[in-house]
Amino acid sequence: MKILVLNCGSSSIKYKLYNMDDNSVLAAGGVERIGLDEAFIKVTLPSGEKKKIMHDMPDHREGVNFVFQCLLDPEIGVIKSLDEIDAVGHRIVQGGDLFEKSVIVDKSVEDGIESLCDLAPVHNAGHLKGIRAVDHLMPQTPQVCVFDNAFHSTMPDYAYLYAVPYELYEKYHVRRYGFHGTSHRYVSQRVCEYLGRDIKTQRIITCHIGNGASVTAVKYGKCIDTSMGLTPLAGVMMGSRSGDIDPSAVTFLMDKLGKKPQEMADFLNKESGVLGISGVSSDMRDVEAAAQEGNERAQLALKMYKYRIKKCIGAYAAAMGGVDIIVWTAGVGENQADVRLDSCSGLEFLGVKMDAKANDVHGEEAIISAPDSKVTVCVIPTDEELMIAKDTMALLKK
Repeated sequence: MKILVLNCGSSSIKYKLYNMDDNSVLAAGGVERIGLDEAFIKVTLPSGEKKKIMHDMPDHREGVNFVFQCLLDPEIGVIKSLDEIDAVGHRIVQGGDLFEKSVIVDKSVEDGIESLCDLAPVHNAGHLKGIRAVDHLMPQTPQVCVFDNAFHSTMPDYAYLYAVPYELYEKYHVRRYGFHGTSHRYVSQRVCEYLGRDIKTQRIITCHIGNGASVTAVKYGKCIDTSMGLTPLAGVMMGSRSGDIDPSAVTFLMDKLGKKPQEMADFLNKESGVLGISGVSSDMRDVEAAAQEGNERAQLALKMYKYRIKKCIGAYAAAMGGVDIIVWTAGVGENQADVRLDSCSGLEFLGVKMDAKANDVHGEEAIISAPDSKVTVCVIPTDEELMIAKDTMALLKK
């Protein structure tokens, strides 16, 4: 069975084509600048070489069509007919409280995703364009939606509700939803496979730390809390996002800076976080380099970043009555050894004992805690696309 996984953004499409007989990736790439000048696709060839092809793509339909053309291309393609694609799986950022598991696309699903655009206007609108483009080009091919917040739907109400009048939840669905759920689900399952443990007996804290970052408490296989909220802005400090902030500080700054609500949201999402404190970059590699050169604001940004992750780990250990496994994943979590080491420093009271030598690992599965650590700390590279492909296959087989 061949399954194409699409992640459609406002002006981009990332894709992977899987052979589900052995979970191998047959093709991968990404379209950028849809609707803009100088649109292009980057294709990863079987050799690992990347090829950039310029192509005018005024809308998502043409973007998806060009992805199909590349998959069929005699030189760089991997299939001879679109009929070889058995299904298409889509990553959907916001499923609200309408979708608590992956679903096969029909008109009611499209309408549901559209009704949630207020909660994720850029993301959900882009996802819908991708779904409708595939439907136009391959009308007989089944499509599946995998929702980014579905894994978090097991949170109890006392964890996901905000302390505002309950009527606002009933009327506007204002609550904590969480994100990166497909990643948190994948790594919590995979780490138990890797360690040979039963997930139903383990208390796991998963740290998805990239430019966007979230931490999740997974107790006996189910999410009981997560750091992101109604939107991906909440929680720990991120590359350009502020993370948690006093709401009164937001209104105070709006008044002082003369910003309207959307302008303030953009400010907190795109100009804050590590970028805002360091003044250097939202990329942790750049900030670390600046810190090593003596840049005090870069050093401060790193301290704040790691401190907030540490606090979140401690809080979730308390929420679960302890912790058995801590998992690090995503761009920073998989590759920045100092972030892992410093964020876990001071957690010895929980039973965490790190091994600095074992922690010197990048982008591969590994145990990075000491052999006598009561809590096992691991690096597990995430694979959200494979999780989406597996969900798609499972629904088709049903």
